[in-house]
This record gives sequence, C-alpha cells and structure tokens, in this order.
Amino acid sequence: MKYQLILASQSPRRRELFSHLDLPFEVRVIEDIAEDFPADLTPEQTAVFIAEKKARAYMPTITETELVITADTIVVAGDLILGKPVDKADARRMLKLLSHRTHQVITGVCLSTTALQKSFSVTTDVSFKQLSDTEIDYYVEKYQPLDKAGAYGIQEWIGYIGVKALHGSYFNVVGFPVQRIYQELQQMGAI
Repeated sequence: MKYQLILASQSPRRRELFSHLDLPFEVRVIEDIAEDFPADLTPEQTAVFIAEKKARAYMPTITETELVITADTIVVAGDLILGKPVDKADARRMLKLLSHRTHQVITGVCLSTTALQKSFSVTTDVSFKQLSDTEIDYYVEKYQPLDKAGAYGIQEWIGYIGVKALHGSYFNVVGFPVQRIYQELQQMGAI
C-alpha cells in the first residue's frame, strides 16, 4: 500500500462498510467539525463542500504517507436538504416528508494526502411507500434516527418495510459508497 489509510469518521456504519474492503486502515476523529455550508450550493456541491471542510481539519495532522478519507451524507427531498434531525419531533417531520415519494441520498467524499485531493459525490434515488404515523412513531421510538441524515437507516426496520425502490448504490444510502471509494483509491494509486 502506498498510503496508510485514515478513516475520519465517527460513524459505526462507515467503519463497518470500509472494513469489508479488506484494506488496513485506522480511525481518527476530530470532534465538533462544523457542518454548515453556503446556501447557494447545489445538493451535490453541499455534500462535497462538507466532506472537504472535514478534510481541511485533518490536514495539519497527517503525514506524507497517510491518506485521509472524509465523507458527509445528506438527504434531499424536493428542494430541502435534510441532515440529522435535532430531536424526535424533527425525525418524525423528516420521515413524513420522505413518505410516499422518491428522494435522493447524496454522499460527498474527499480523499486527501499532503500532496493531492480528490473529491466526488455519489447519488442514489430511494422511493418510500406511504408510511403510516404508527410506523413512523414505532421507528422513531425503537431505533436511533437522530444520528442519521434524513432520520432513517435503510439497513434498519424502516428500510425493510418502507423502501419500495432503489436506484443506485445501496451502500451509499447506508452512508459510504464503498465501490466508488475503492475505485478512486485505485485510480489514485493508493492501493
């Protein structure tokens, strides 16, 4: 391996998905990196902007033999960008917005060394059935929607009962487009 891979993420889902690529990596986390963004960006630009912002926080800490991977996932319903809900009421609101419609899950990724940086986004279309208030309440109370963009995890109960169609990468919806990341690491000569 040309670089030591650093996964800069608190997400247990990203850690698990990345581990399945059978590449050695370590996890480093810098707490409280602001995820704000300019209002005039497209959703794809927003996801990449936040991933690059996270990367900038790590740049002073890496050596020339390390490659840091940062990512940010957003959910887009119509013209609204949905991040992580602030509370259970906000989670219910988001799930009602996503009910009986197709939305986009966009993950921005930034691969950075001290010499170069590669950024990209991956978009997946997800269609939900009509979710009842009872189903939304059950999910919000039993699962942990507050740490997930759009207030849901496709790999959890709501995904099993609610998702009726998916176009694009399933793993992107989980929060980490591993196929594209692997491809980009190969093209960079990192693996």
